[in-house]
Amino acid sequence: MGVAFLPPLFHRYNQTFFARAIPYDRLRLVWSRRMSRAAGSYRRRGSVGEIALSLPVLSPLAASATHSTLVHEMIHAWVDLVQHQREGHGPCFRAKMEDINRQGTELTISIRHYFPVPPTPAPWQAHCNCCGATTPYKRRVKGLACRACCGRFNGGRWSQRFLLQFKRHPASVQGEARWG
Repeated sequence: MGVAFLPPLFHRYNQTFFARAIPYDRLRLVWSRRMSRAAGSYRRRGSVGEIALSLPVLSPLAASATHSTLVHEMIHAWVDLVQHQREGHGPCFRAKMEDINRQGTELTISIRHYFPVPPTPAPWQAHCNCCGATTPYKRRVKGLACRACCGRFNGGRWSQRFLLQFKRHPASVQGEARWG
């Protein structure tokens, strides 16, 4: 799957579902290697909108997942660029989604997709040298002390004796290299 795959799909669905109303010259279509929690997104900066589809989420799935995600994001673009409404999954979005679903195509457009997203381990582990507890964290936090040890040995007050030691989680380093 490549970026060249998206424009023909866009034009086909723009004609089929939107009567060519979505202005292609005011829209960018991109594959994102970084987006790992959502299948797609739509955003607008200035007068140009952008539909981004997630390569890590969609590439292992059937083509129908890519098609339905693209149409879902095209509805957001249509609501924004054609209807001039600023809404997420509001009434304009839902009406267009139901209209497309009633047309009896192979696509099923929904508000939420439940695609299998592989879990990613937290990149950091915090370790308490006093009690031996290890806790995953998304980022390093300076001056963080073990809550259990502070409560047990220091009356619940913070103490430097129980500062947590942060180390990179080994699985997160491997996961970063795989998509990079």
